[in-house]
Amino acid sequence: MSQHRVNPPHLGGAVDAALTFIVPQDTKPVFESSASTGTVPKIHFETEDRVVHIEDVRARTTPASIEKEGFELLTIDTAVDDLNDDAAIETQYYPEIEDILKKRFGASRVAIFDATRRSDNDTGADNPDGKRGPATRVHVDYTPKSGPQRLKDTIGEAEGERVLARGARVIQVNVWRPISGPVQRTPLALADASSIAKKELIATDQVFPDRVGEIFQLAYGAGQRWYYASEMRRDEVFLIKGWDSADPTGSHFAPHGAFDLPNTAPDAPPRESIEVRTFVIIE
Repeated sequence: MSQHRVNPPHLGGAVDAALTFIVPQDTKPVFESSASTGTVPKIHFETEDRVVHIEDVRARTTPASIEKEGFELLTIDTAVDDLNDDAAIETQYYPEIEDILKKRFGASRVAIFDATRRSDNDTGADNPDGKRGPATRVHVDYTPKSGPQRLKDTIGEAEGERVLARGARVIQVNVWRPISGPVQRTPLALADASSIAKKELIATDQVFPDRVGEIFQLAYGAGQRWYYASEMRRDEVFLIKGWDSADPTGSHFAPHGAFDLPNTAPDAPPRESIEVRTFVIIE
């Protein structure tokens, strides 16, 4: 399976569109996850929509990278015919993801712990734990506090302690792919991590039925730089950094969220995507 950085086959062009940000507050924000509510998350904080300029990542002269921007776009096809098939995800797609990430990062191990489908159709995409629509609030999936804990939850407390104590680099990477393409509505916007001020990352409690996690919600900042991939295809993936043991302050994690693409055709098909969440372990 080959993989390479995307060179633009065409340019969709930059757009100005609204993203949904958290409004900073005096107390720590909290929201109830979809797993807790059974439907959409229930938030207990104020948000605001801000129109921002979103560049087409295909127009960059140098590709975005995990190390600098916190995300990158790769061309990598999948041999899985039906990405809505749970069994095929477990037996075929997960091994593909492991292979992709081992080759990209020179990793000794890849631990996959979650896969979520999303759709902006009327009901959302089917998942074993319920239906999911696009995640519209811009956020980072983990924080310097919750990243290590999620690692230990995934590979075991003792093994997680061992890996970190030995100085291995561990990167939490989401692999985001369209289930069908090209994406013509509700694409994913990603922030250049190097353009995010620390004060704009707001640690937020995420309540699950059996635990409380922590993510970063993002507050608006005038210096933020945003990107999307125009007409993203099924043979393309975004790699998105959500935590990095080599980055203890969390300054190079990539905020992201879905947005309404201006001038979308009325008959544009729903955006359907699958994101696989992983820990890339480099020993």
